[in-house]
Amino acid sequence: MQIEPIGRLRTCFGEKFAVPRQPGLCPSAWGRLEFLDGYQDPDLVRGLEGFSHVWLIFQFHLTVDRGWSPTVRPPRLGGNQKVGVLGSRSTFRPNGLGLSLVKLERVEWVAGETVLHLGGVDLVDGTPVFDVKPYLPYAEAPDGAFGGYADKAPNRLQVEGLEHLKGMGERERQVVEEVLSLDPRPAGGRAEPGRIHGALLCGRNVRFQIDNGVCRIVAVEPVDLQD
Repeated sequence: MQIEPIGRLRTCFGEKFAVPRQPGLCPSAWGRLEFLDGYQDPDLVRGLEGFSHVWLIFQFHLTVDRGWSPTVRPPRLGGNQKVGVLGSRSTFRPNGLGLSLVKLERVEWVAGETVLHLGGVDLVDGTPVFDVKPYLPYAEAPDGAFGGYADKAPNRLQVEGLEHLKGMGERERQVVEEVLSLDPRPAGGRAEPGRIHGALLCGRNVRFQIDNGVCRIVAVEPVDLQD
């Protein structure tokens, strides 16, 4: 079977670093699914506006060329324990496919083009999308479900230095605060307290450091992002 993208996502995440590890952890994170040529017919999404959330089937396009591994080290286990790749959400999968549940904020037709406005996204800008499916609460939120080694939501850090976000819009500020509260550092890099990191969020380079359970924003720098 050969498949091709039906659209690409434009999101507030300019690079893989700092993208939330699961959908919904950063509710303010926005995305815009722009359909490609051949998939612009508005009939393609007729009826979709009646659903609150949708599933996206996408490709991990930034890592797919690196192949896959039968075992991985999930960040939730501190990056120290191995599990099978199919027992994880790792990007290094046999077919490089991902599945993400996101909020459908609205369906829009702009100059003859179909656009889905999404919230709670966990995908980097430019992600190719192969399919969109409506979420069905009665079938896909089973009672008694449990999540193995990732059964609980991650702890959140206190975020300080919010005065550096003054020039940003309200939703953009919320994205930055929500992302940083999740400690976006890779599991293997958390042994360097006080190191200054930079994350491309909402068209800015947000520089921050984490120490003693507190994340402090130290600077926000503009970035000229090209399509």
